[in-house]
Amino acid sequence: MDPKTFALTPFAGLYGVVMKARHAFYRSGRFRTHELGAPVISVGNLTTGGTGKTPLVEWIANELARKRRRVCILTRGYGRPRSATRVIVSNGSELLADVNRGGDEPLLLAERLKGLAAVICDADRVAAASWAVENLKSDAFVLDDGFQHLRVARDLNILTIDATNPWGNRRLLPAGILRESPVELARADCIVITRADDSNQMEELQREIDELSGGRPGFRSRMAFRRLRQVSGGGSEAGADEIKAYRVAAFCGIGNPESFFSLVRRAGYQLCHTQTFRDHHIYSQADIDRVVRESNKRGAQVLLTTAKDEVKLRALSFALPCYAVDIEIEIENEEKLVALINQAIQNQP
Repeated sequence: MDPKTFALTPFAGLYGVVMKARHAFYRSGRFRTHELGAPVISVGNLTTGGTGKTPLVEWIANELARKRRRVCILTRGYGRPRSATRVIVSNGSELLADVNRGGDEPLLLAERLKGLAAVICDADRVAAASWAVENLKSDAFVLDDGFQHLRVARDLNILTIDATNPWGNRRLLPAGILRESPVELARADCIVITRADDSNQMEELQREIDELSGGRPGFRSRMAFRRLRQVSGGGSEAGADEIKAYRVAAFCGIGNPESFFSLVRRAGYQLCHTQTFRDHHIYSQADIDRVVRESNKRGAQVLLTTAKDEVKLRALSFALPCYAVDIEIEIENEEKLVALINQAIQNQP
């Protein structure tokens, strides 16, 4: 055990006690769980950092929209500067906030789901839902990052687990990355393993998940390369195959940067340099100039970044061509997950 983990272990123990007490208070009714008056699909995880929730949230919102539901995504909106305020990022038909007010992931979802789903950032998801029902006539909610948000009742509780780093060092915060013990998998209705194609220990992980969850329905998924878009120039689509002829550098500020770099390599790009920033990093021109400078030193001719980062880069200038990688989630046996969603929304009008 490294010295930092050792020093933080007592605090992790205290954190675990607090989490157990919190669960007990909700089970006993001392803390109230609120019904939102419409079907709720929750997507969450057990760990900090990126597990691939956002592409799954988008996929679920698309499924609900196909069933002619008026969908609203409820999110806290991590990384936005005024986290205590409610921000209507999208009313379902038009964008109403920029990245500085709404945050990177909410804006990305709002843009990708324009005309299909509203997006609201609010720490108080119950109040936000009440507003959406009254003002937007929302009749289906996707609760983003909702596994620990026990204040909201849900009709389908989906837990995501990143196959490339499912438990970290298996310690609770702050000694590790676990928000809760893996035994809490049993609270999920189903489990979606993300980035399953990036792991060489899938069968072992699947056995552990089955044991911890009590055999809950499980799904494997992968992140698929969808297209490239120019960061400047209006975001027009670029020729993905043409760029494979160039040496590229990749940079990002996401929870699991190695998953992005792995995706770029698997897609066939000549990756000669990578650079990482903290999750939800707000970029300055100096940051980009440094990325360009380091990339030039290693012979890069093109820059690649994530769609989540791209929404924060539009006002900056690049001395190298820069493209954002759009991805989408592909789910094995997705018809079974669709069936679970159908069952959940049929439970409520």
